[in-house]
Amino acid sequence: MKRSNNIIKVLPVFLLLLLSPACNDSFLEITPAGRISSDNFPKNDDEAFSAIIGVYNFMQWNYGRDWNSAYFAKNLPADDCNAGSSASDQLPYQNLDDFKNETDNPVTTAIWEGFYKTINLCNTIIERVEPKNDLTKQIVAEAKVLRAFNYFELVVMYGDVPFFFVNPATAAEFHKPRTPKATIYSELETDLIAAIADLPLKSQLPAAEKFRVSKGTAQSILGKIYLYQEKWALAHGVLSQVISSQEYSLEPDFRDVWLKKGALGVESILEVLYTSGEGYTWGNFSWGGGSESNIHAQLMGPRDNLFGNVSAVGLINGWGFNLPTAKIGAAFTAMGDNGPRYKGTVMKDTEFIAAGGQILGSEDNWHDYEGYLRIKYATRADETNTSPGVTPELNYGINWRLIRYADVLLMAAEAYNEDNKPGQGVLEINKVRNRAELAALPLDINQTALREAIMKERQLELAFEGSRYWDLIRWGKAEQELSTLGFRAPKHQLFPIPANEIRANNAISTADQNPGH
Repeated sequence: MKRSNNIIKVLPVFLLLLLSPACNDSFLEITPAGRISSDNFPKNDDEAFSAIIGVYNFMQWNYGRDWNSAYFAKNLPADDCNAGSSASDQLPYQNLDDFKNETDNPVTTAIWEGFYKTINLCNTIIERVEPKNDLTKQIVAEAKVLRAFNYFELVVMYGDVPFFFVNPATAAEFHKPRTPKATIYSELETDLIAAIADLPLKSQLPAAEKFRVSKGTAQSILGKIYLYQEKWALAHGVLSQVISSQEYSLEPDFRDVWLKKGALGVESILEVLYTSGEGYTWGNFSWGGGSESNIHAQLMGPRDNLFGNVSAVGLINGWGFNLPTAKIGAAFTAMGDNGPRYKGTVMKDTEFIAAGGQILGSEDNWHDYEGYLRIKYATRADETNTSPGVTPELNYGINWRLIRYADVLLMAAEAYNEDNKPGQGVLEINKVRNRAELAALPLDINQTALREAIMKERQLELAFEGSRYWDLIRWGKAEQELSTLGFRAPKHQLFPIPANEIRANNAISTADQNPGH
């Protein structure tokens, strides 16, 4: 007899919310609910609001928990980045990068847990908050959208997964088999369509609440779910509503998207927030994922035994992970993309040296280094806290941009094109190319040529954002592009279901594991 599921748990609401990380940014001044009796939750609208803030806190934790970040896990198998640092540093990350990920990898185990914790709290809100006024209707709709996004991430990464739309009420209900992803997608579509009606536009959110889910967020997630199922007409139908709403636009300068000035800006559709305001030191930083800063920004900073005098290009040293590959650099060169998008994404070693930087050491220090420095999500002094007595390395306030308007435009372009409407698709991709200072594609481009252009555009525009690997999987291009790095189908098309889940869940056995694991 297996023990109770230790990944998906129903907890009393006061304990569940007590586990929630602290409030996640200066944008959020509401303290999440902490000690609420499960018998009377929620007593009022304020408690319902503090509970939805707790959902954002769980997402902050799951995408930034050291050293088990969903953001990192999504990126590492791709061909635009290498794990970096040294070959023995953070082996679970190195194994993800090297296609050695197995069922007991702590990273893919931890993020599975993180997604389900977030879903659990969303379920609690949806079940217990009565949508009796505009505020509570918005909160319930918000919880549905965030639940849909977290389930989407699970399905993309793991395939069929146990599906909990209602939290278990008995011990037996903890044990669920893997639900076909088509069934999950169908339920998410229904939920998102219903939620859209009760959500405000981004422009209608108060200035201090621009981080919250809006109508455009729900539509963008719905469009992405349609896209991944190749429901092309439905995808461009809903994504065109985001575009025509005029609620979003591209930042004029691509380089600004990743800076503090671009946080929650005109291009932002869904962001995970962090703050540099806590003033952490080595003595009070909460290792394990309870801190409010983005420790992975420091993890990704240029390592000081490889990159010297990084201040010459406006950076400060970090711990050397997430190094660009030569392949992404070559892709920029092949595109003729040497303008603001290139300069806001990577820097070639010759450019770094010409600016006053130094490449240090011997090849022993060059694990995963292929001649490029990453600029997107870079470690800059003004993105952290340099106050006296504070440890700058521990205080980056860099937000993860999970969905932005450029992605919506490229998804719409792809959906139009695959729906035999390349003339409409080219209009959307050209908006992205125009910002990158690239020539517009011809309006009479054919479907095959536009398909190739969209693939290349997504590779460059969304580099290091966790899209590349999963794009290659859904396009059927992963074997072609990644086999020299160790990718083998079908094993690496999905992350393995964590061994802990199989041990704990009576409804799943090793026979239900993803192929190859």
